[in-house]
Amino acid sequence: MAIRKILKYPDPLLRTKAAPVTDFGAELEQLVADMAETMYDAPGAGLAATQIGVHKQVVVMDVSPPEQKELTVLVNPEIVEMEGEVIDVEGCLSVIEFSAKVKRARWIKVRAMDIKGKPLHFEVEDWDARVIQHEVDHLLGILYIDHISALKRSLYKKKLKKLLKEQEG
Repeated sequence: MAIRKILKYPDPLLRTKAAPVTDFGAELEQLVADMAETMYDAPGAGLAATQIGVHKQVVVMDVSPPEQKELTVLVNPEIVEMEGEVIDVEGCLSVIEFSAKVKRARWIKVRAMDIKGKPLHFEVEDWDARVIQHEVDHLLGILYIDHISALKRSLYKKKLKKLLKEQEG
């Protein structure tokens, strides 16, 4: 296992659409182990392979209480149905120093595969649904800041430029 570097906005690689996984072997298992270690170290509730510069449709997440550590792995995840609407605050390991209210579906139905390629079909709501929607967006090259107003996004970009300039100096 290894902790991988998490790409930070505005890295253009974050906008790359991930390709479906077709090989369910040792390479995928290593990627998932690295992603899990990276996510827990950050710490975060989820991580998409895109965030570490690997453009494969792989998501790891853990929405359990911190003391439990219940890792969920979704390979080639698709949201096939969604209902309801909830607005809540989101943050992202790739979007530093910023959080914002984002509208998401309250309930989703998901189709994916596990790390061995076995089909998964399940429904989740609330926080679990939000995390999956956020991570699936990453696989499509979408960041949560794409869901906020142009004004808020512009203000964040100005703040980010200032932060990056301070880090350089």
